[in-house]
Amino acid sequence: MQQSLVLKQALAWKMNQSLHQSIEILQLSGIELYDHVQKIAEENPLIEDIRPIDQQVLSQFHGETNAFENMNASKKNMYEQLKENVYMLSISEENLKQAVLFGIDSLNEKGYLDITMEEWAADCQLSMEETEQALSYVQSLDPPGIGARSLQECIQLQLKEMDCDYPFLEELFENDLVLIAEEDVQALAETYGVTENEAGRLISNMKLCHPNPGKLLEEEETEYIIPEAAVLKENGEWQLSFFNWSSPTIQLRDDILQADMPKEGADFLKEKKKEVEMLEQAIQYRGKTLEQVLRIIVNKQLSFFEEGIAALKPLTLQEIADVLDLHVSTISRTISHKYLQTSFGILRVKYLLQRESRKGGGVARVVVKQYVQQIIADEDQTRPLSDEKIRRKLEELYQVHVARRTVMKYREELGVPSSPKRKRRTNGNND
Repeated sequence: MQQSLVLKQALAWKMNQSLHQSIEILQLSGIELYDHVQKIAEENPLIEDIRPIDQQVLSQFHGETNAFENMNASKKNMYEQLKENVYMLSISEENLKQAVLFGIDSLNEKGYLDITMEEWAADCQLSMEETEQALSYVQSLDPPGIGARSLQECIQLQLKEMDCDYPFLEELFENDLVLIAEEDVQALAETYGVTENEAGRLISNMKLCHPNPGKLLEEEETEYIIPEAAVLKENGEWQLSFFNWSSPTIQLRDDILQADMPKEGADFLKEKKKEVEMLEQAIQYRGKTLEQVLRIIVNKQLSFFEEGIAALKPLTLQEIADVLDLHVSTISRTISHKYLQTSFGILRVKYLLQRESRKGGGVARVVVKQYVQQIIADEDQTRPLSDEKIRRKLEELYQVHVARRTVMKYREELGVPSSPKRKRRTNGNND
C-alpha cells in the first residue's frame, strides 16, 4: 500500500455571503426587514435614509401613527398567551370557560397541572365529568403537552398531535422505556406487534417531544401584525396588491460618494456600496419570491375568498415548491410570519395552506373539522350522535369520506366530549 496525491474535480454547493443574506431576509416580516436594514444603516455611512412605509397607511393597522423604533411592545407570559387562545375555542357554558381559565392559572411554569382534579372540581363547583372536559380544553391549546399531569401524559399528548398515538403507549412507558432509550427498533416492533418503520417513527417522534412545554411560551414580545399585501375584490375581480413596506427603499448619500478622499477611504466606501447592492438584491429577491408564492396561494384559494372557510382547499408547501421549482424550505421561509389583509380580516398566510383530510376527497382538514362541529351543534341534545353516526352524516351531507377514528380525533381537538358525556351533561346528570 502506497500513499499518493490525487487531483479530483467535483461540483459542490457553497453558500456565499450574498446567498446567506438572501435566505435570512426571505423569512423576515415587513417590520423585521425594516429593523434589519436599520441596523445595517447604523454601520454604513453611505445610507442616508430608509423609506419603508407610509405612516398614514400604517395607522390603519395600529390605530395611531408610530415610528417603528418607538414601538415598545409589552411582554406576555405563558398564562396570558394561553388565555388569549381560550377565546378561540367553542365553549358555550360560561362556568366551563371560567373553569378552563382557572385551570390555566393552576399550571406551573413548566406547563403541568399543579392541582388535583378533585381540588379543581371543588374550587370551581363542577362535577368530575365537567372538570375532565375543562382539562381537555386546556390540553387542546398550543403547544401540545400543556396541561399534562405527568411527564408520561405530556409525551402522549405530543405524540397524539403527531398522529403517533398507539394504544400500547401506557404499557410502553411503564415497562419498556429502555427500548426507547436504546433505540432498539427491532425489539420494540416485536414486543408490541408493529412494523419496524412504525417503531422507528415512534422513537424519532419521542425524541422531538418537549418535557417542559410551558418553557416554549416563556415571555416573548408582542407581535405587531402588519400585512404584506391585500386580497380584495375590485370591479368584480379579486386583486392581490402589495403594500409599499414589503420592499423598503434605501437612499444613499451622494455627497460622500462624490467626495475626493485617500485610497483607503475610497476602498472602504467601495466595500460599503457593495454591501448596499447585495442588500438591495436580497430585498428584491424577497419581494419577487413573496409575490410569486402569494399569487399561487390566492389563485388556488379564490373560492375561499368568495365563500369562506367551507371552500378552503388543501394546499401544501410542496405543491407550491413544485410549481416554482424551488426547495420546500424556501417556500416555508417565504410565508413565515407573513399576513394578508382580506375581507375576513388579517389572516396568517400559513392559514391558507391546509393538509388534506385522510380519504377526505380533496377537502382540507380544517373544513372537515368545521363540518364535524356543525353536525354536533345541530344534533338532538337528548340523543347525541356517536362518532360513527357523525361519520355517516359527513358522507350524507358533505360527501366527505373519513374514518371513525378521524372523526374522534377532530372531535377531541375541538374539545367536544363523547356522545355519552354530552347526553349526561345535557340531562343535568352529573353523577
